[in-house]
Amino acid sequence: MNDEKDKLWPMLEKLKVSLKSEDRELSGKPLMKRVMQTWLPASSALLEMMIYHLPSPSKAQRYRVEDLYEGPLDDQYANAIRNCDPDGPLMLYVSKMIPAPDKGRFFAFGRVFAGKVASGMKVRIMGPNYVPGEKKDLYVKNVQRTHIWMGKKQDAVDDVPCGNTVSMVGLDQFITKNATLTNENEVDAHPIRAMKFSVSPVVRVAVNCKVASDLPKLVDGLKRLAKSDPMVVCTIEESGEHIIAGAGELHLEICLKDLQEDFMGGVELIVSDPVVSFRETVLEKSCRTVMSKSPNKHNRLYMEARPLEHGLAEAIDEGTIGPRDDPKVRSKILSEKFGWDKDLAKKVWCFGPETTGPNMVVDMCKGVQYLSEIKDSVVAGFQWASKEGALAEEHMRGICFEVCDVVLHADAIHRGGGQVIPTARRAIYAAQLTAKPRLLEPVYLVEIQAPEQALGGIYSVLNQKRGHVFEEVQRAGTPLYNIKAYLPVVESFGFSSTLRAATSGEAFPQCVFDHWDMLSSDPLEANSQTAKYVAEIRKRKGLKEQITPLSEFEDKL
Repeated sequence: MNDEKDKLWPMLEKLKVSLKSEDRELSGKPLMKRVMQTWLPASSALLEMMIYHLPSPSKAQRYRVEDLYEGPLDDQYANAIRNCDPDGPLMLYVSKMIPAPDKGRFFAFGRVFAGKVASGMKVRIMGPNYVPGEKKDLYVKNVQRTHIWMGKKQDAVDDVPCGNTVSMVGLDQFITKNATLTNENEVDAHPIRAMKFSVSPVVRVAVNCKVASDLPKLVDGLKRLAKSDPMVVCTIEESGEHIIAGAGELHLEICLKDLQEDFMGGVELIVSDPVVSFRETVLEKSCRTVMSKSPNKHNRLYMEARPLEHGLAEAIDEGTIGPRDDPKVRSKILSEKFGWDKDLAKKVWCFGPETTGPNMVVDMCKGVQYLSEIKDSVVAGFQWASKEGALAEEHMRGICFEVCDVVLHADAIHRGGGQVIPTARRAIYAAQLTAKPRLLEPVYLVEIQAPEQALGGIYSVLNQKRGHVFEEVQRAGTPLYNIKAYLPVVESFGFSSTLRAATSGEAFPQCVFDHWDMLSSDPLEANSQTAKYVAEIRKRKGLKEQITPLSEFEDKL
């Protein structure tokens, strides 16, 4: 590092490190990097560590089967995964879609847990929304070819047995991001549990084409982008906007570059400024039971809202508790871990939004006639309302809605979905607004490495951006400090460049989504910070800036 090359060359000779003539011209950090790469290459060290320390599939699957398989752990499929059985039924998990060199098609890349997959074989594809016993998200198709990836190239093979990774051609039209594959006649197989990501797509941009005639290319490009990156979420808003949601500013930048250059052939795009997703929640139990009447005034729905217990929303996000669980197991977890009443824990109707989100509907009614007939309509109204909350039409989070009582018309024709779904939605909004509604903002965990002289600049930038440091540790044997801080995602745009400017480029930040944090001010109070955020979101979505008043949702007897 001190350019004392006369001492360096004899040392390298003793270590048997030989450098190319062009590498000998290097100096300082690039020279040190090249010497270390030649002397201790990371590839061979990592490969050796993998060989010595990572368990083989036959060993690992024995104790990992309970985390992998969603069905009963004593059926033939679980046993085949447990024993890594090449003669058992095929169980294959596709974890990602890899774009093919011709840009038009995708390889379905995954791992064979049991059985073997062969070229020309018919397989049963169970998508992420597949429910055992139903036909939704289920396909039976042929695998055209099987390949093994070897670095950047792939080798075609006839078949791939369990314990190996495989890439398949011909399935990309039926798999969006992930799926479970089994033999076509294995109708009672359950899917392998989908991967959970530690980050959430909380930063969004709207994209549009400069030339209107390129719109079909944009739609097709977004579909292919969603396939190629398991983290990105592409949606179309009611206003017709095409939205791309990513984990952060840099992730979105990469996604937009891929979309424009790889999937759309260089078509010019108009990209909006990045916006942040918020969540809506409640602070306490509803101050009263609210009532909404159906459009024909013959049905009444009484509801209350309350916040979910601490840690329950996170448990639902992580998949510890969910709609696919055995109701007995779920009620046991709710009563033992979260202090729910045992009878109440058995009466969970659904989760939402998207049937898996961190909000719940619970039935508190006693002796109500025809209740089972309107359950599906109430659930549909809840899915609609929890996806578009009363404050700013953002997703709800951490709210439990209790159906306290229901008064229904005796004739089935007067209590159909058209009457009950909008009533349930209005009752849910009214319950939310009577339970001290609040806004949640996403927060990054930021790790910064910097020398001591840069600490002042780091603290001042974090203070400007509403961040706060919760850990500062000096790395042993170095002049560097490791700083951990929380930073609101809203304030994170341009954070890296501001930090580098304040520390003369000596601080290196890394951001990852960590949690949702409640904004302390009341969104219903005029001129509060949260009310300003709500007004901005509503304006962006083309809604009235004022929150719809409670009287619009609640009816009087």
